[in-house]
Amino acid sequence: MAPLLSVTGLRKNFGPVEVLKGIDFDVRAGEKIALIGPSGSRKSTCLRCLNFLEKPSDGEIRLDGERIGVHNGRIMGDRHLAPQRAEMGMVFQLFNLWPHLSVTENVAIAARKVRKLSAKAARELALEMLAKVHMTHRADASPLELSGGQQQRVAIARALAQKPKLMLFDEPTSALDPELVNEVLKVMEELAAEGRTMIIVTHEIAFARDIADRVLFLDGGAIVEQGPARDLILSPREARTQAFLRKIRH
Repeated sequence: MAPLLSVTGLRKNFGPVEVLKGIDFDVRAGEKIALIGPSGSRKSTCLRCLNFLEKPSDGEIRLDGERIGVHNGRIMGDRHLAPQRAEMGMVFQLFNLWPHLSVTENVAIAARKVRKLSAKAARELALEMLAKVHMTHRADASPLELSGGQQQRVAIARALAQKPKLMLFDEPTSALDPELVNEVLKVMEELAAEGRTMIIVTHEIAFARDIADRVLFLDGGAIVEQGPARDLILSPREARTQAFLRKIRH
């Protein structure tokens, strides 16, 4: 079976500096992939290149067989990229909710703009997605009334409302107070159990070990090691991976 996502020769330069150095990996439908590595290893840059929020300098990205971001050899503009980006629900470190809209309206707006649903259908979908993240009880609240963990769960519901083929999580707990991290990880664990395809940039190593099917360890803009999650995290082969995980554990 062909992979849902295929990444080949992904490179990214910022001026003369090459920050991604030929990234190759595939993701099967329903697979959960965790990207781990030290700060500055360009995990988030790699993730953002997948939907062309960062435009790659070279390489090819295909989702369900369709090349992302390039048509007839030319980089697409944002308007033409929008339908492709809608197939990859993105959850950022910061929540980026509209403060003047209610929780439900923040989720529904994605369905209306991306999926072109009516206001009624978008609201129904928004409430369904809020139920998935255990936020129905705050449906009419302002985002300003929510904790950081609650805001991130609303942001996850907003991404889900696009009905994406693939969910991308860019360190979704890094901006949260420690006591709020688990409520977001619990929602992500439930989404993983549904069989959703997910790529997660995270520093939560125990979460990656228990939830991911595979882990990619990045350092210096390259994949140093990859393999089954528990095998890589409990028994890494490469010295650089071993040093990173030893430091994390301590």
